[in-house]
Amino acid sequence: MVVPCDHRREGAADERDAVHSGASADAVGAGDRSTSATESRIAPNGEEPAMRQGFRVIDTDTHVNPSLDVLLRYADTELRERIGDLDPYRRQVKPAPGRGDAEDVDAYTLLAIKPVRLQRVAGEKARPATEVGGDRGFLSGRTQMVTRKPITPRTSEDNAKGRLQDMDVEGRDIDFIIPGPWAYGAPALAPHLMKGLYRAYHRYIADFCAADPRRLKSMVLAPGNDPTWGAQVIQEHADEPWVAAVWPLLPEGLPVDDPDLEPIWAAANEADLPIMYHGFTIETPYFPGYRDIWDNPAMGRCAGQTWGGQRFLSFMLMGGMLDRYPNLRVAALECGHGWLPHWLVRLTRQIDYVKGSVPATLKHTPVEYAQMGRVFCSIDFSEGVLMTKAVIDLMGDQALMFASDYPHPETIFPDHADTVIAWRTTLGDIAMRKLMWENATRFFRLSSTPWSDHEARTTP
Repeated sequence: MVVPCDHRREGAADERDAVHSGASADAVGAGDRSTSATESRIAPNGEEPAMRQGFRVIDTDTHVNPSLDVLLRYADTELRERIGDLDPYRRQVKPAPGRGDAEDVDAYTLLAIKPVRLQRVAGEKARPATEVGGDRGFLSGRTQMVTRKPITPRTSEDNAKGRLQDMDVEGRDIDFIIPGPWAYGAPALAPHLMKGLYRAYHRYIADFCAADPRRLKSMVLAPGNDPTWGAQVIQEHADEPWVAAVWPLLPEGLPVDDPDLEPIWAAANEADLPIMYHGFTIETPYFPGYRDIWDNPAMGRCAGQTWGGQRFLSFMLMGGMLDRYPNLRVAALECGHGWLPHWLVRLTRQIDYVKGSVPATLKHTPVEYAQMGRVFCSIDFSEGVLMTKAVIDLMGDQALMFASDYPHPETIFPDHADTVIAWRTTLGDIAMRKLMWENATRFFRLSSTPWSDHEARTTP
């Protein structure tokens, strides 16, 4: 498919073929390592694993948000000796029935680093937004769960076996797992706290994914305020089977195309790990324009996630990183998807119109990078099949990836995958295969999958 847009440059390259490589590494910690939950999805006798209505399913947007107690099981001595420094950021959470994360059942303590509290109801007098460490975020107690059956408790904490059981129920072959808001807020902390928390998370998620590293994947957290250390962390974990991407986490005011971040791009490129962004709207560094949405929480989430993804993709494409590092792919997750063709077409035009805005050496337009298969975006189920079809018609079928937001309130578990698969009557089987798993297989660096053993045995 070709977007109706004038291109300044010729010769967009063919889609890259994903290269999946990597070696296993021992995980550490105290999580649940049971793999018994995978038995119903992994066929015996070396046969192909069962498919959901003929489709594999890779969920590109699922979450964990371990309580502070769980996360600190994996803390090293350096963090434990300074544990009191985290006291200002502790927040006690007591779930309300029907609201909050769908799997929450008991009170627990989370990190809340500096959340913005949006509070104005539309039509009321304005009040200034506030940011206080350890305060409740503006979504607390507001979001309404739409899950259709209960989610297994503690699947976002330490119950990896329960998550695998839920995956079996819904038909998800692979979950890509993203931590909670504290992770992107951590660059605002003192360096010893930020590094200690990231080290603890990497130990925690390695242990969590060890329940079945073919099916449970996550990313390396690489802070932008210490890119040399971030690159070292990528190199340290790159060959571990749970690692599928890199998330560059930026402090307030640091552009993603800042030259100081080159070590992160170089390390990711060397490891064939893609770069992802996930839209969050609670913690610092906050979303673009957060002071301009008139203190309304619904508008903050609607505009913040979308604009955050648009800004991330724009500067990753304009900054020349995809030219300098040929293995890099980029994706915006939980940012919506209907905007993608409009934004890339408009950005392409503005680059052409406003001369001198990008390096003269930039090889392709934003539209061309997308059509080359190096730009990806997870879908927002609520935008529907017709919006999804429009994106595919305008931009091609190589960019969109299935996502459910499990176990957050937006998921319609256990029907999310089946409901999207039903779009096949409108999208067609080829586009549906790409949406449900093939595009995610190209985006992520998957060193192992539930079906890779079968494919290895059946390849001549």
